[in-house]
Amino acid sequence: MILYADDISIIITSPNPSNYENIVNKIFKDINRWFKSNLLSLNLEKAHYMQFRNKNSSPIDLNIGHENTKITKTSSTKFLGLTLENTLSWKIHIDTIIPKLSSATFAIRTLKPFLSQDSLRMIYYSYFHSIMTYGLIF
Repeated sequence: MILYADDISIIITSPNPSNYENIVNKIFKDINRWFKSNLLSLNLEKAHYMQFRNKNSSPIDLNIGHENTKITKTSSTKFLGLTLENTLSWKIHIDTIIPKLSSATFAIRTLKPFLSQDSLRMIYYSYFHSIMTYGLIF
């Protein structure tokens, strides 16, 4: 379980695909019970799940839900500023940061005639480099 502010992400693994759906539904039920006992509510409209897999494998058809609400499946999600895909290809994340990097490049190019190398380097590290390296370890 990964907690950040008011978001919760849960990673569940199981070597047995047929047992996986039961495990996920049980964990989801336990989490919902914990929320209720701590006077919190789980927004089922925002809840979704994603199956990580490689490009050659087919997804497992799961029926995950609580009470009468089915949890929707997604192929990508935003997690702490990174766009994750179920195949971990990073294409969607790269497409997301390209406009930001383009904007940073334009700003540096526009300011180049007016600033020193040290000032441009400072702008580069605070603008372009921070976008490029954010989440790199992940």
